[in-house]
Amino acid sequence: MITEEEKKYKKWIVTLSVVIPLLVALLFGVKLKDLGIDVKPLHFLPPIYATVNGLTAIMLFAAVAAIKKGNVKLHENLVKVCMACSLAFLVMYVAYHMTSDSTAYGGEGVMRSVYFFILITHILLSIIIIPFVLFTFVRGIAGAYERHKKLARITYPMWMYVAITGVIVYVMISPYYAH
Repeated sequence: MITEEEKKYKKWIVTLSVVIPLLVALLFGVKLKDLGIDVKPLHFLPPIYATVNGLTAIMLFAAVAAIKKGNVKLHENLVKVCMACSLAFLVMYVAYHMTSDSTAYGGEGVMRSVYFFILITHILLSIIIIPFVLFTFVRGIAGAYERHKKLARITYPMWMYVAITGVIVYVMISPYYAH
């Protein structure tokens, strides 16, 4: 049975799940220098947002460990931090791309195929994961624990994949960054 709290947030979740990817795609194509805004490229951001992805993966793992030990409050707090980290990643990622030219992957052969496979699956799942994370979170705070748990079994591995592959993508492309 869907709780009133879940019903209250459903429109917001659906809206955010559409607006966030569209806004990111739109802003990704905007270069501040092309708009006459003199801003220095934010070259320092990629290792920071890759680290944030790594921390997200660690905290997701810790959140699952906490709930398995019955520590609901720690679980909830860790998930909130993971959500904040994901948002921080997104802001830094967009800021970097609005101030810097995109970096082309310079690897060849099999590694090139591996890189693009990881990158494409990372991007696609980072879009797909938005409503999963939000609905899972709302079910938890609404007290719909069985439904939360059922959806979390799907959400967790996808979110973990996005967090870990974010780090892998950075490690693979970092040698090709021009500063």
